[in-house]
Amino acid sequence: MAKLYKATGINLKAMPLGESDRLLTILTPEYGLIRVVAPGVRKQKSRLGGRTELFVVNQLLISKGRSLDRINQAETIASHTGLSQNLGKLAAGQYLAELAQNLGLKGHPQTELFYLLNEHLERIEQLQYKTDRLWYTQLIACLAHGIYHLLAVEGIAPQVQMCCATGHELQPNFHDSDWQVGFSIHAGGVINVAHTSVVQSYCQDLSDLNFSTKIHTLLNANQLSLLQQLPEPKLQALVKLTSYQDWVKIEQLLRKYTQYHLGYSIRCAEFIDTYLKSISPLVKNATI
Repeated sequence: MAKLYKATGINLKAMPLGESDRLLTILTPEYGLIRVVAPGVRKQKSRLGGRTELFVVNQLLISKGRSLDRINQAETIASHTGLSQNLGKLAAGQYLAELAQNLGLKGHPQTELFYLLNEHLERIEQLQYKTDRLWYTQLIACLAHGIYHLLAVEGIAPQVQMCCATGHELQPNFHDSDWQVGFSIHAGGVINVAHTSVVQSYCQDLSDLNFSTKIHTLLNANQLSLLQQLPEPKLQALVKLTSYQDWVKIEQLLRKYTQYHLGYSIRCAEFIDTYLKSISPLVKNATI
């Protein structure tokens, strides 16, 4: 890498450094995750100040340093300012930014991760805020969609189309109100609980844990259908007809799956939990 190099990057994290500097964690398509110093940005007249905020995308000119590289110039390409204008959007954006930070690699190109993160942040930003149940459902659906896609680009998304135990395709049965499938975080996806003997044998092969501890939750036909939409480039318009509670369950399931397979706790998930609790009277027992 040359003493001076260019990169396009989105700010994922910022923290104070010294009296007036800021240390940024930036995701770039060219070099993956980089940590750079933004000198003097906490001074009132700094030209870089606004360019170091969360979610801002810059074209950067960076100089190599002994321990930390430094930003020489920054030209803003996009800022995703709409995310900071609503607490729900901001919480969802921070959630995806933290996930990208923990998925991204240092010193390796992360082109797909970079563009997917920006795409999903833009989708959340463009949601039309209204104080109705549809808005909250769309927010959580978009968040779950983004989580799945970020996991998928790194090759660790859960299996949602086929049974992890049998390899057979699973189709939601909307005609049977008692129909369910299991989801195993350890096994990596959905499991057809109708084939109990096969699943029990499979789980015993994985470990000495019994069958009941391997199935972490049960999903009904509607919930499986939502889960199976996540690999698609865009969510279907049918999100308008789905349950808010179902999407919350999908997001929480993906969160537990992510935390287990990556081995860390998603701290920013607490923000979305706090936000949802604050609006719970509006959406309690609500189906749109």
